[in-house]
This record gives sequence, C-alpha cells and structure tokens, in this order.
Amino acid sequence: MSASTKSLAVALMLTALAVMPAAAQTPPAQTAATPANPDVIADLVAANLILADQNVLDAYGHVSVRHPSNPQRFLMGRNLAPALVTANDIVEYDLEGVPYGAKTDFTHFLERFIHAEIYRARPDVNAVVHSHSPAVIPFANTQVKLQPMYHVSQFLASGVPVFDIKKAAEGPTNMLVGNTKLGKSLADTLGNNAVVLMRGHGNVVVAPALPLLVFRAVYTDQNARMQSQAIALGGPITYLDADEAAQAAKVIDQIHGRAWDLWKRKFTR
Repeated sequence: MSASTKSLAVALMLTALAVMPAAAQTPPAQTAATPANPDVIADLVAANLILADQNVLDAYGHVSVRHPSNPQRFLMGRNLAPALVTANDIVEYDLEGVPYGAKTDFTHFLERFIHAEIYRARPDVNAVVHSHSPAVIPFANTQVKLQPMYHVSQFLASGVPVFDIKKAAEGPTNMLVGNTKLGKSLADTLGNNAVVLMRGHGNVVVAPALPLLVFRAVYTDQNARMQSQAIALGGPITYLDADEAAQAAKVIDQIHGRAWDLWKRKFTR
C-alpha cells in the first residue's frame, strides 16, 4: 500500500469515528446488580412498611440499607410510596446514585444522593432513612434544639444539627437534595451524629443496622412530640444529660430488637 493510500485510509477511519454516536465510543455502563440475601431484602421491605405504619413515613420519604456484600452499593425502593414497597421494588445503587439491574420502567428517588453521600462519608452507617415527620420540622425551622426527653431517645444527646439547603446551595432551591454536592453537604452537617434535621423539609436518621435505624426513626418522631408538649406546659425542661444518655445507650443496644420484632411481626405473619 502506497503512502498516499495509507493516508487516505487513516483519514477515512478518523472521519468515521468522528461521526459515530458518542454512546458507541463509550463502553456501556455496568447494569448487573450484585445478588443480595433475600432476608436483607425482606427486612428492608419490612422497614418501609413499619415506618409507614408508625407515621414516620407518609407517601414520601425513603429508607435504605448498605449492600451486605458490596459496601460501595446500597439497596432502596424505587420511586414509590413506602407503604407500597415490595421485594420486587428494591433497587441497587452505587455511591453516585446510579441504579443497577433496575427495570426500565422504574423511576428513582431524586434524593437518593442523601443516602449515597452518607454511606460514602460514614463507614459505620449501614442504614439510612429520610422522612418528612411533621413533629420534627418545627425543630428544624426554629432555634429550639431537639433534645432527648427520655431514655429511648438517648441517641439525640450527641447533638442534632440542622442542614440549611439554601446556605449549602448558596441560593434558593426546590428544597430537595437532588445532587452529589448537596448530598455531601448534608452528610457533612450530619457529622458523627445519629440525626440531622433539614430546614423546611424533614430529617435524616442513620444507624449501624436496620432494626436500630427503625427504632431511632420512630423515637425521634415521638421525642419531638413529647418535647413540644413539654414546651407548651411552660417552665424549664429537664433533658437527659450526657452521662445518663451514655448509660441508657448501653441498654438500648441490647433491647431495641424487641421493638423491631414486635413491629415486624405485624407484616410477616
């Protein structure tokens, strides 16, 4: 082949590459999900149903669990009211919020970045729930701090920071944590705490395991109700101090499964 012929062949090849669709030049994204233990899926479904039954989740909100065999993934229901979630609705996501193995007609929660960035920032966290609990929102929108009223809400004693999305985004938003930047800012605000409030929106609760997560989410809501009642009564309020909370935590770590067993039984009989 002459030099001129080779040059022509190279030119034709480059021209063909230039007009090829971008997708054809990029390797397809991985779509296969990592197999998960059916018991984990069943517990995640139960968590959705329990939190809806306990009025922590309504038509909105979502609960997730870190994938038991792949810590860089998490499992969460598709864009669906929590009370309607079944095992067939559970989707696997990576820490960029990309779904794996999802059905093509599934839609996905815009705020999955809450979960992704918390799992990225907190290796100790294996379960996350985001809710719009009405009892909690007043504490997100005022200067009154949410504090532990009794022993079962001892996890609030470490502090309950408030995430202000307007500050994080440096301007007005639709109030939804719909991208990685806002998810990271929320995770940073949460820090090492168990709960973070979201001004004008709701709250996020985290835990090392799903049963404890459900426990914390329920008692965060109940604590908020009790604290509002105490404030309405007037006068000073006596909250758990740090030592009391630390000692109560040791007990709760051993007995919180009793509540999980009770709540779960309603949906597994």
